[in-house]
Amino acid sequence: MIIPKSREEIELMRESALLVSKTLGEIAKIIKPGVTTLQLDKLAEEHIRDHGGVPGFLGLYGFPNTLCVSPNAQVVHGIPNSKPLEEGDVISVDCGVLKNNFYGDHAYSFEIGEVAPETKKLLQVTKESLYIGIKEFKLGNRVEDVGNAIQKYCEGHGYGVVRELVGHGIGQKMHEDPEMPNYGKKGRGKLFVEGMVVAIEPMINMGTKNIKQLKDGWTILTADGKPSAHFEHDVALIDGKPEILSTFKYIYDALGIVSNEEDEFRKNPLKL
Repeated sequence: MIIPKSREEIELMRESALLVSKTLGEIAKIIKPGVTTLQLDKLAEEHIRDHGGVPGFLGLYGFPNTLCVSPNAQVVHGIPNSKPLEEGDVISVDCGVLKNNFYGDHAYSFEIGEVAPETKKLLQVTKESLYIGIKEFKLGNRVEDVGNAIQKYCEGHGYGVVRELVGHGIGQKMHEDPEMPNYGKKGRGKLFVEGMVVAIEPMINMGTKNIKQLKDGWTILTADGKPSAHFEHDVALIDGKPEILSTFKYIYDALGIVSNEEDEFRKNPLKL
């Protein structure tokens, strides 16, 4: 069952989403070769707690850490460890927060130093597909309209679209209805309703769409060992149109990136 949110609840969710965004911005300041994912995890937990939140992933379904960190051929749900990041790595950093009784959930794939051109393109196309999908999150459309747009764009570049892992509704629970697959047929799935909030998150592989799981019970890998990319925003349906509650602007500020990609999905400019 889809649970629409009031305007007041959406504003509380925006606070949760932006705390995740600011946490990822802090990570962007230190992520580089030689840094371990456990260091990133410690920074994230401290930042979240210092700003009135609780790590949303820590203990969720038994997950042992604040961040899911998934380098290279890992798709999602990687567990932080003491192995240093290396030049040329790409790493998805996925973070969740519980604040004001509402969750935020948000992910970005970082380049570590200079990455291979073909890997850089994978990240670019995956992030572009996120916004292509968000455009279809509007009144009158259905769940698979979003997935279809993402699938067509990514498969058009020769990439594999993961089937077993999907985006989701979000609110007072981390995972609510509806599931938001990154594939599908136009006109299928649940109808979008005013006030709903979802996490849209393309998980796109350079090669095959197929995946496998490590024995740790969490880490998901591409079946062919090729890199994967993952980007995620929290999006509310307001006045029939998508409005992004999270932002990559804190990351971009730390990395010196200039972008207007979010502008069409935001009524009011963020005060950074």
